Amino acid sequence: MHPAHFIALGFGSGLAKRAPGTWGTLAALPLFALLQLLFSNIEIALLCVPLFVLGVWASDVTGRALGVGDYGGIVIDEIIAMCLVLCVTPPTWAAWLLAFVLFRFFDILKPWPIRWLDQYVKGGFGVMIDDILAAGFAIVPILLLAPYL
Repeated sequence: MHPAHFIALGFGSGLAKRAPGTWGTLAALPLFALLQLLFSNIEIALLCVPLFVLGVWASDVTGRALGVGDYGGIVIDEIIAMCLVLCVTPPTWAAWLLAFVLFRFFDILKPWPIRWLDQYVKGGFGVMIDDILAAGFAIVPILLLAPYL
């Protein structure tokens, strides 16, 4: 398997037959917990910048190989976006559950401008950017609710 495919398919989590985006988002939880053993949340957020670039490359290579630009099994976008959401999420199970639900909600619903980006921005950058924006939408209520979580 080409390394780009392994990365784009979320280390295998995107190969789930049903709801690969949800499985990719779930894969972000233990990954983020491991990253927290080595880095602060700010450092993880900064690490997401080069990981975003890596995700653009991996998604582009994998999409071209599969002949489908935004193949559902490409979930590196969910993984990196969910890590960004967790960077501002209080470290409680209830807060992480809310972060998961909010991110999936915005990723699936795709309110404007996420839907526009999803439709008109193609290639690996298009795969990645709409989920980063969905993360931004999820971060707002997390920050507002953080004192209560």
